[in-house]
Amino acid sequence: MADVKLVQVQKAYGEVQVLRDIDLHVKDGEFMVFVGPSGCGKSTLLRTIAGLEDITGGTLAIGGRVVNDVPPAERGIAMVFQSYALYPHMNLFDNMAFGLQLAKVPKQEIKRSVEQAAKILHIDHLLDRKPKALSGGQRQRVAIGRAIVRKPEVFLFDEPLSNLDAALRVKMRYEFAKLHEELKTTMVYVTHDQVEAMTLADRIVVLSAGRIEQIGSPLQLYEQPDNLFVAGFIGSPKMNFLRGELLRGDARGAEVRLTNGDVMHCAVDAARAQPGAPVTLGVRPEHFTTSAERANPLHAHVTFVEALGSSTQAYCDYPGTEEPLTCQLDGRTPIRSGQALTLGVPPEWCYLFDAQGQAFHRLAAPARQEAA
Repeated sequence: MADVKLVQVQKAYGEVQVLRDIDLHVKDGEFMVFVGPSGCGKSTLLRTIAGLEDITGGTLAIGGRVVNDVPPAERGIAMVFQSYALYPHMNLFDNMAFGLQLAKVPKQEIKRSVEQAAKILHIDHLLDRKPKALSGGQRQRVAIGRAIVRKPEVFLFDEPLSNLDAALRVKMRYEFAKLHEELKTTMVYVTHDQVEAMTLADRIVVLSAGRIEQIGSPLQLYEQPDNLFVAGFIGSPKMNFLRGELLRGDARGAEVRLTNGDVMHCAVDAARAQPGAPVTLGVRPEHFTTSAERANPLHAHVTFVEALGSSTQAYCDYPGTEEPLTCQLDGRTPIRSGQALTLGVPPEWCYLFDAQGQAFHRLAAPARQEAA
């Protein structure tokens, strides 16, 4: 196993800067996920670690060894691609064994390595089949098995589940988690799906426009986002944002007047803020409650309802917002399109951001608030 360390890494294509001053340390045995919108640089960052892209500045080290000029085959890494890249004329055994055969590994060792990897991935009964006879999930397991038999120090995964249907993606997320638990090897995983990131990662790297916005555990990013971008990207459904101005603020809390005149109390450290400054209030859909007696009340108008069984998702008009207010309530909550709805927002679940989009630190987060 090995760690991966990047210091001031940059990547440019001519005048176009794709990666900007990336400082990152993937710890030995860690499962780290790169996440961000399309075009943010996450796949390029993974490919620089693999050696498939040359960096144009900075230092990249794997296992303490600087690998800026080391070819991919000598970096001690194995990469699993989105497209599986299996040889259609070979059976599964030969697909998994091919790299070892090229390296002239003894036949008995190849057989032992392939069978061991196939057993870990639950495809040991399929080794005589060709790829066309397999499902998408089984093909992905073969691609992973081909990486496992090389016994790399670092596994790299580039959106490996994006070609699978929704139900199979859920199952394969579980398989990836179990694989990491069993192999205890450093893994770096790229996805555009923040649900995948939240469920798999020890730590998540959130990227935007070639820069790292924040690094942290899934819960850290969810409860203490550094800025508006991270707050809006992490969480599903995404956070609601309401514009307003600061009435007062200190280390114990803040009062914010929204554009329609409603006043909200926020449990944040606002000691650095100036009264009258423009701010943005953030509220996650799942933190609304229909019991507003002990919370900040918001008066909204329901325009659309999605009944999802365990939860009900309501989209509401609220004065001063460009997008509908999204509320995620208990599935037994009686609600219909067209009705007026009073929502409560507990102060401890209010997020607050300054004019530059930087977050005010939330005070100690309580246990998750349930909708009444």
